[in-house]
Amino acid sequence: MLDSAIRRVRLTAPRLAIPAVLLMGLAHGMGLMATDVTVRPRLSLSADAPDGMCELGQTVTFTAQVVNTSGDALHGKLRWELETLAFDAPVVEPVPIEVEGRGTASYDYKLEMKVPGFVRVSCFVSEDGEEREVKRQRRIGCEPTAIRSALTREPDFGEFWEESLKELGKVQPEYELKEIQRERGAGARRYELIMRSHGGVRVRGWLDVPPSEGPHAALLRVPGYSQNMRPVNNTRGMIVLSLNVRGHGNSVDDVPGQPADFWIRGLDLKETYYYRGAYLDCVRAVDYLTSREDVDPDRIAIWGGSQGGGLAFATAALDPRIDLCIADIPWLCDWIGYSRLVPKDDAMTNWIAAKEIRTESSVLQTLSYFDTMNLADRIRCTTIMAVGLQDSICPPSTSFATFNRITAPHDYRIYEDSGHGLGGDHYMWVVGEVQEIFGSEKH
Repeated sequence: MLDSAIRRVRLTAPRLAIPAVLLMGLAHGMGLMATDVTVRPRLSLSADAPDGMCELGQTVTFTAQVVNTSGDALHGKLRWELETLAFDAPVVEPVPIEVEGRGTASYDYKLEMKVPGFVRVSCFVSEDGEEREVKRQRRIGCEPTAIRSALTREPDFGEFWEESLKELGKVQPEYELKEIQRERGAGARRYELIMRSHGGVRVRGWLDVPPSEGPHAALLRVPGYSQNMRPVNNTRGMIVLSLNVRGHGNSVDDVPGQPADFWIRGLDLKETYYYRGAYLDCVRAVDYLTSREDVDPDRIAIWGGSQGGGLAFATAALDPRIDLCIADIPWLCDWIGYSRLVPKDDAMTNWIAAKEIRTESSVLQTLSYFDTMNLADRIRCTTIMAVGLQDSICPPSTSFATFNRITAPHDYRIYEDSGHGLGGDHYMWVVGEVQEIFGSEKH
């Protein structure tokens, strides 16, 4: 079962938010401790918090190491910046630095954590007379399960989702399976699944069914932003449905995948917003799984990362048939907090500017209906969340805003050196957890 003792894991892994960066988040999430060997000066940044986490009241020392790669003395400035939702970040005045030729110097910044939360500390170094700055950053956390963000639910929030589910129930799913021929000995039988979801939209996914007799545990895999979900190579004895929500992968019959502007589609009204349909596509996938006699209805899991982590949270909240929710580096959490940590992209800026009635306030009001933080207390199943401590795409403080509202059994992992991507070791750990929680296959 869940190992509550293993919560912080060290793994060297690979304004309104920017979904564009979700498409390239893995590349930006790696190499966070790397030094720049091609420029002068070289800069590295570390923190003395074990596993990147500290206790309340503890002082954490951030150490910047400046390496002068030139034979000439280096004269410049060093400055610190703090980014956090936990408190009002102080302004730290720049300090002059001098590093002898081929020399190394270290500079410390001490931060006492008086409240729960996460803090990203950035260090900048520049040479006198040069505009270019070398930058390194490091995030630490303190008592993350004590983080609380205020709910933003509108009065008709519950009614909106009940009505949405009723509308989905009125759509005939028209399930269709097309078997995909595989080589002899490939193991699981593979199908393309086509079905009708909310609004009559056709969505598709890949279904892998093990050859052994059921009932089997089932795993619903849901996509990241603009991700094309593909079949799995090893079902590990489970029925696996790799779903492409509308506009993703092969689910483009009725909803285009390009441009990848899902997060602003239909945003003027909650009834027309893209994620209303996307969340309900996931519920429709659960409808399909529970319609199969070879699926054990007491062993249905959902798993996704980034946007998929948010979809996993939302589906577990909207559908009590989910028995296990796994949300990795989840997006769609705490929109107000997110807007303070991640700057707007051009698509959102231009969208708001296109109509006078659009404001950031009206956007956040619509987004509140799809904020998984506001849905989280409806989750009734065991939930596992994993985050990268250095993630600048989906900052962990926003993920914990949702996680901490869950009242069902829940546990988490924090990967100290990871950004927006957790690596293969985490994947294998999750697979092992699913198998252990669901137990051996029933025959």
